[in-house]
Amino acid sequence: MTGGSNATTTGVPRTRLPGRAVRPGRPRGVPRLAAVAAAFTLAQLVLVRPGLGLGWDEGVYVSQVSGHVPAAYFSAPRARGISLLVAPVATWSDSTVLLRIYLAVLSGLALHLALRVWRGHLGTAVLPLAGALFGSLWVTLFYGPQAMPNYWVAVGALGCVGCFLRARADTADRAARWGVFAGAALMAWMRPMDAVYVVLPLLALAVRRPRLLGTLAAGLVAGGAEWVIEAYAGYGGLARRLSTASAVQGGLGLHLAVADQVRALGGRTLCRPCTGPAPGLPVTLWWFALPLLAALGAVAAVRARRAMPVLLPGVCAVTAAVPYLFLIGYAAPRFLLPAYALLAVPVAHGLVHLVTAPARRTARGLAAGLAAVCLAGHLAVQVAVLEHTVRGSAASRADWARTATALHALGIRPPCLLSGYDAVPVAVYAGCGSAQTAGHDAAMTPAELARKAHQMPFAVLAPPGGRPPGYARAWPKEPAGALLAYPAPGARHGRRLP
Repeated sequence: MTGGSNATTTGVPRTRLPGRAVRPGRPRGVPRLAAVAAAFTLAQLVLVRPGLGLGWDEGVYVSQVSGHVPAAYFSAPRARGISLLVAPVATWSDSTVLLRIYLAVLSGLALHLALRVWRGHLGTAVLPLAGALFGSLWVTLFYGPQAMPNYWVAVGALGCVGCFLRARADTADRAARWGVFAGAALMAWMRPMDAVYVVLPLLALAVRRPRLLGTLAAGLVAGGAEWVIEAYAGYGGLARRLSTASAVQGGLGLHLAVADQVRALGGRTLCRPCTGPAPGLPVTLWWFALPLLAALGAVAAVRARRAMPVLLPGVCAVTAAVPYLFLIGYAAPRFLLPAYALLAVPVAHGLVHLVTAPARRTARGLAAGLAAVCLAGHLAVQVAVLEHTVRGSAASRADWARTATALHALGIRPPCLLSGYDAVPVAVYAGCGSAQTAGHDAAMTPAELARKAHQMPFAVLAPPGGRPPGYARAWPKEPAGALLAYPAPGARHGRRLP
């Protein structure tokens, strides 16, 4: 269907004019997309800053491939895609700065590629705007350079849906089918269940197209195979792992988490339990405007008889958001990144329609001016929330680093083991292993931990005013940064006990 309505515009003349050489043209809109991706990368490096230490979950993922810290307990819901993505840096370097730069550049490149596959489906003004809208969200900027899987599910979803549209329009487009496979595999590699929710509408549309259906299924299998194999190797089977993953997430079922997501918009990276008031209207207004602008874009696309490229990402965004709005009892803004990436397409289409629809030039100018003012205000709010989030995250990570330094002074140095309050992130900063006897990360019994205390430097951490477990209550209490440490007798000098 090279001459169809969905054909990609390349700028190459179809015929040779007499006396004139044919020069391949630059694909339309590509420089704009590259500029958006470059600005996204630069904004991460400037606003999030490469020196930001590793977060709790980041430490778990990075420790799986790090050559500098023992692997932390890997709970059932997690997948190893992000660990393998950071392996080219984390296996040989413990530099967080280098890791942040690597991920910022990689995330910008991924956004550029995910947007490029949409050329030919949408106008040249819509795609750069969609990329800018998604890339300017504080949650996108914050998680782009972090060792977390949600951003990668988002760009995988955006690329997969775009390639699906191309493959559906032209069954001979092998590159598009490979893009569908790669997008589905990337999502499943990072978060298998998220991938399933995103592609549900695609699977429904591909039922009568066996080749496309097989490509989607193959991508999901390729990306999720390791997670399934690990379920049988280490979790007692697939059903057992799914059940355990549900328990870790508080029990999947009917939960209304919409209000929780709104409360988290002010910069709370994890809202569990999600209490307190919601942020003010300037911070939350964009969230409520999303469905309205997406609906406007969908209506405009239907009237223009080009509905599918706008409706399909919107429907996939809904299925991607459903589990995090209605099936779990807590919230984190990063959970909705795939939905935001997909919604950016109909929202951008709706905004472009608002600006270009008025028949009179004066009306168009007013609409454009009003849209520019609103977008500038939106950007200012996103930057303000991002700065607040970065400051709060940097403070907590600095506390973990101070605790790690204090533990070293007490003789808790590698090889060592920590347990108790905040033991997982502190262990990453201290170069120790971590183990818990209760909760979602329980991996040892108290008796096993007590035995470990006779084999290596070991300490139990507790918050101020907290109490250690029974086996450690007779141990000396020492201040360790913002926490209290209970080093095992003899461990404070870093010597192993017989």
